[in-house]
Amino acid sequence: MIDAAILPIIRAVLDAPARALLARGVGADQVTLAGFGIGLLALPALWLGWYWLALALILTNRIADGLDGVIARHDGPTDRGAFLDIALDFFFYATVPLGFALAAPENALAAAVLICAFVGTGSSFLAFATIAAKRGMRAEAYPTKGIFYLGGLTEGTETIVVFVLMCLFPAWFAPLAYGFAAACLFTTLLRWLQGWRAFS
Repeated sequence: MIDAAILPIIRAVLDAPARALLARGVGADQVTLAGFGIGLLALPALWLGWYWLALALILTNRIADGLDGVIARHDGPTDRGAFLDIALDFFFYATVPLGFALAAPENALAAAVLICAFVGTGSSFLAFATIAAKRGMRAEAYPTKGIFYLGGLTEGTETIVVFVLMCLFPAWFAPLAYGFAAACLFTTLLRWLQGWRAFS
C-alpha cells in the first residue's frame, strides 16, 4: 500500500553503498543471492527461538533486496535479475511463518493460514504481471520494476513491518498472522477484481 512512497527514499539511502559495491565488482545478482542465503538463516534462528537474531537476518535480507535493485539500475537491469528478485522473495516470505510454526506447535495453524494467504497474494501478483507483460502494460507507480508491479493493501513494506512485530513480540504471532492473513486475502480479492476488469 505504501511501497510507491517508501521505495524512492530507500533507493536514495542505498545509492552510496550500491555504488561502492559496484566499484568493487559486486553485481546485483550476487547481492540478491547473498541476501537470500542470509534470509534463509532466519528459519533456523526462529526455530531455535532466537528471535533477535532472526530479526537481524530478516532486516539484512531486506537491505540486500533494496541494494540489488539500486545496483541493477546503475549497472543495467536484466530479466534474470528481475526473475531472481521476485522468485526468491516469495519463497523467503513463506519461511518466516514456517519458522514460527517450528518454534512452537501452537503456531502451526496460524502459520499455515498466513502461508496460504501468501499464495493468494503471490499468485495473483504473478498472474497479473504475466498477462500485463503480454499486453505491453506498464505500472506507472513502479516504473523501475522489472515486471508489472501490482500494488495492494499488503505489499513488501507491510509484510516486513509484520515480520518485525512478530520477532519483537513472538507471543503475539497468532493474532498478527491471522490479522495479516485477512489483509492478504483482501489484497488477493482486489487483484482478482483488477484482473477481471483489466483483461476483460
